[in-house]
Amino acid sequence: MNFQFTMQTNVLSEPGVAGKAGFYLREYGVNNVLIVTDQAIVNAGLLEGIYESLKQQGLNYTIFDNVKPNPKNTEVEAVAKRARESSVDGLIAIGGGSVMDFAKGVGVLLTHEGNIKDWEGDFTLQREITPLICIPTTVGTGSEVTWIAVITDTARNFKMGIVDPKVAPKMALLDSDLIKTLPPSVTASTGMDALTHAIEAYTSRFASPMTDALAYKAIVMIKENLEDLVRDSKNQKAGQALLNASMMAGIAFNNSNVGSVHCLSEAIGGYYDLPHGVLNSIFLPFVFRRNIQADQSRHAEIAYLLGAEGNFSTEEEAAMEGFNIIMKLRKSLNLPKFGELEKVSPEDFKHLAKVAKETPMDESNAKELSEEEYLEIIEEAFGE
Repeated sequence: MNFQFTMQTNVLSEPGVAGKAGFYLREYGVNNVLIVTDQAIVNAGLLEGIYESLKQQGLNYTIFDNVKPNPKNTEVEAVAKRARESSVDGLIAIGGGSVMDFAKGVGVLLTHEGNIKDWEGDFTLQREITPLICIPTTVGTGSEVTWIAVITDTARNFKMGIVDPKVAPKMALLDSDLIKTLPPSVTASTGMDALTHAIEAYTSRFASPMTDALAYKAIVMIKENLEDLVRDSKNQKAGQALLNASMMAGIAFNNSNVGSVHCLSEAIGGYYDLPHGVLNSIFLPFVFRRNIQADQSRHAEIAYLLGAEGNFSTEEEAAMEGFNIIMKLRKSLNLPKFGELEKVSPEDFKHLAKVAKETPMDESNAKELSEEEYLEIIEEAFGE
């Protein structure tokens, strides 16, 4: 099999490792740091170790702590302008996927002219972004190790992607001390996000032996630890394992791409401004079921990894048990159904199916889905 595998980001995984951020930024020659985060992180007191680390290294720092879910192009551009004026030459992103995407967008504009939309697409960047250290505080994004930045273009209500190795963070620091205050609902939705990454990487048309190994192990680790961490956010063993699983799934899908679950979540999340992990958890089982015919063997393997038991007469029957397990997992995690989300209207479904079909990840999905099939999946989820 011919394939290419790229890993741009150094990873350190251990409790307390976030306190080394200043040391590594100094190693990268940084003097003026912008910390990108959100109010929940500030209110949880998770920045104190970061501040101390930067002070110990004699680094100047400022903070932007108002990142909202699904970062907007206008917000990224405004913060990047202020960062340029402050001679920022290093970035720390501490938070979830939106925080990391926001920081990546700022990093692009610190080393490139124009607006963020000017750099939309694949392999568009001219040089590496400003050195960025990502410190995830959820267990699902994978953005800490990917060379993808997703920013919402407010003019189109569309999540645009910048896909380029030059947007990858320099380092990811995985620190379970920082997720001990994570609400169960966030652990649940981001954990399902990581599971979606792993399953879509494993079933992608562009999967390779390298991505298979990472995705396979990530599925096992998520199965073994997600419900434990939802029950007890201070379970450090489960927390560190899930941070590792999320990172591994991120590396996997960054090389194999994701599939139709993400086509739907990006289309619908961009249109309604809804949480990415929640949408992935909603559409994962329905896309999984639809994809079984394309590769019964792989979907049966996933079912067994998720705990399928019994004497199944065919691989298809075993794979269908995977669908049932994912549905039960969603229920046990108290995740919402599609019809329970605010703003969602059946009048929009045809448009959303069209946008989903046009999303670049569509070509990676295990089964080629038509626009009509996307519409059917949306309606199935809404009618659940």
